[in-house]
Amino acid sequence: MALLGAIEGGGTKFVVAVADAAHPEAVVARESFPTAYAAETMSQIQAFFDQYQDIVAIGISMFGPIDVNPASRTYGYVLATPKRGWSGYNFLGAMTEWRDIPYYWTTDVNGSAWGEFVSGAGQENDNILYLTVGTGIGAGIVANGQLLQGISHPEAGHIMVNKHPMDTYKGHCPFHGDHCLEGVASGPAMAERWGQPANLLDDDSTAWQLEAFYLAQAAVTYTTILRPEKIIFGGGVPHRDVLMSLVRKSFAAQLSDYLAVPNLDDYLVRVGNGDDAGILGSFYLAKTLV
Repeated sequence: MALLGAIEGGGTKFVVAVADAAHPEAVVARESFPTAYAAETMSQIQAFFDQYQDIVAIGISMFGPIDVNPASRTYGYVLATPKRGWSGYNFLGAMTEWRDIPYYWTTDVNGSAWGEFVSGAGQENDNILYLTVGTGIGAGIVANGQLLQGISHPEAGHIMVNKHPMDTYKGHCPFHGDHCLEGVASGPAMAERWGQPANLLDDDSTAWQLEAFYLAQAAVTYTTILRPEKIIFGGGVPHRDVLMSLVRKSFAAQLSDYLAVPNLDDYLVRVGNGDDAGILGSFYLAKTLV
């Protein structure tokens, strides 16, 4: 049986899997492990796939920033990243040297966006934005049925935001402090600001009002620039039920009837494939190569 491989590389953990090439949802095996230094993590990845000789293509959805321009001399590399031990690592080169098969190389959020586009909350739409809110914040964008990319992939988690009047937090982003979305609304930012992780905060905590304000502000920006049919929220932070209703309320207030958008219950939604969005997207992207 021909197999597809999938790699979802996150800042916290890696997930690797193989599936039936004819039916990517039919996962044959799957494994996850904490993200260590690059060489150690690569050894674990290759050891997993060494068990399977019938892999015809692998989809790689990798935390960024990464070089996705095939004309670049650093194509396939992880670029400057705050994740220790990864900056300048030739990830795709290491995989190609290990086994010379087709690879689809993209960002982790692009993988999740594609998973949602094919079989999740974004199916039957040609234009969606998937936003992950967790260890970091990033977005994968599908425009007219294709992943959006310029000279590199979008870095939509680092858009500049206006601070909430009540927010005195100095920001988590090592590059932008409290000026960008990731700096004020990521999981680590919430934990630093409030003294405990988001999953331990009460539903009536002011934390959720501030988080909703920032995510809604970002959604307004994405709406005005991209005009997607749906914005899908994934990652650990949006797991909380209280958040999405607050985001919709804040979005309506901040957009202030400027543009016509779909019903907000259908427009601002949570991920449909749950924690499997990225690995499924990696399989779907690998399948486009065979």
